[in-house]
Amino acid sequence: MSGSREHASVAVIGAGVAGLTAALALAERGVGVRVYERAAALGEGACSWQAGGMLAPWCERDGAGTELTARGEEALAWWPRHHPGTVQRGTLVVAHARDRGELERLARRSGAGQWLDGEGIAALEPALGGRFGHGLWFAREAHLDPREALRSLVAALDTHGVSIQFGADVQAEDLVANAVIDCRGLAARDALPGLRGVRGETLLLHTAEVAFRRPVRLLHPRHPLYLVPRADGRLLLGATVLESDHAGPVTARATMELLNAAWSLHPALAEAAIMELGVGVRPALPDHLPCLRTQGRITRFNGLYRHGFLLAPWYAQTLARQLFPAQEACA
Repeated sequence: MSGSREHASVAVIGAGVAGLTAALALAERGVGVRVYERAAALGEGACSWQAGGMLAPWCERDGAGTELTARGEEALAWWPRHHPGTVQRGTLVVAHARDRGELERLARRSGAGQWLDGEGIAALEPALGGRFGHGLWFAREAHLDPREALRSLVAALDTHGVSIQFGADVQAEDLVANAVIDCRGLAARDALPGLRGVRGETLLLHTAEVAFRRPVRLLHPRHPLYLVPRADGRLLLGATVLESDHAGPVTARATMELLNAAWSLHPALAEAAIMELGVGVRPALPDHLPCLRTQGRITRFNGLYRHGFLLAPWYAQTLARQLFPAQEACA
């Protein structure tokens, strides 16, 4: 979609998960919205495109505290309403016997999770039968394919008459609008002191040898792993976290670490085809929680870190209520 820069009530800069959820939250309140994206196409260069898509408010609580869980729970209801491809089968977390302490720490930090023995693990994920003796199941958690979810948001915006102007490298101060929502990610470092990049690397595999129905996390003190099932036998592997804003190709070290961890989860993954190597540089603030900072008519919505799809709904709804408190959402 494209459009000119005529007046809109609210202009949103950035068509990643932050910008699109913010635009939709406003549009559902009847607000006139226009979205500007400097990339030429949806997902091009956006860390949202490379995300895992796990809606895991309990597994991800570590490092961000109870606020993340409370705010992330909203995503479990919001995403199924806006993206039919959302899958709610929980998250399975396992560890080898020598790393059982990692499971116990997660159980304490999360305050949730159902303990499973080997039979319980096999009942949820037959491919892991006989491989692990203990695990935790977070039954309410969910997952989605980020790329399909972003397309669903664009389609929803279209039904509200919201246009997206791609190839638009705009400045918030120059836009003609009553309010501007700056969702530029790392490009907003000039306006948000303390914003930094945290690099994450992923591998997209394809295999017909082994299948999974839900995200599986393998805990390890040095090389943890998450695996998220996609359609058609595809599996996304990830877990690397590096304090860097370098967006270059996936390194050999990261590839070997991810593949070694995958092999220890299930040896059949060693025969999977590598379909794609991905890098995302996530914008993070010191407390690892997003911000909504308003100065004049400009609000900075940023710092989603590794929790973009999990936390964007709560922050987008909060932003819309702050800007238009008298208007109710009508999806």
